[in-house]
Amino acid sequence: MDDGDLDAEPGRLGGQRLAHALQRELARAVEPRAYAKLSIEGIAAAAGVGKQTIYRWWPSKGALLFDAFLALTTDGGQDGRSGALPDTGDLAADLKLVLRAIVDELNDPRYDLPMRALHTEIVHDPALAADYATRLDGPVRELKKERLRAARRAGQLAEDVDLDVAVDLLFGPVLNRWLQRTGPLTHDYADQVVDTALRGLRPREP
Repeated sequence: MDDGDLDAEPGRLGGQRLAHALQRELARAVEPRAYAKLSIEGIAAAAGVGKQTIYRWWPSKGALLFDAFLALTTDGGQDGRSGALPDTGDLAADLKLVLRAIVDELNDPRYDLPMRALHTEIVHDPALAADYATRLDGPVRELKKERLRAARRAGQLAEDVDLDVAVDLLFGPVLNRWLQRTGPLTHDYADQVVDTALRGLRPREP
């Protein structure tokens, strides 16, 4: 496979190939300081392509990392639309199932460092932050809100609940604990987040 393969479908075939190269390189970068030394040249060498090929499609290391991350987590997909959240009629159980899966992913060494590296790049790159919001965070947030809309229609959430705030209350604590390493990230913690948030989001007793 040569550089022409990346030229053909950079977001799909190229993204998957670079994703595996990045995964190998990030496995060696076991701490943020090591990741900071990771260069476009090093990534190109690991992928077996010239650095000019990478620069042709990705303006920065962060943009490349984001595409590679999407290829790793969505099987080469172009956005975060990976399916609706479960809806068994039991909102608490459904949310706990989803949050437990998120906890498992955040604790998985294959994804922990790449996700931390991606968040670091997003903080320092407004263009990448906007791309992340459009292609991943926005679509995923909409899936979460759609599940909460169904719960609101079923009378399981208060009518005046702001769905964006509700998403933050339910999913923000897990991400915050992971990012800041403020405590163990466990299924029990995920369950407590759901139970605590829902106590404030449910309809008030007459």
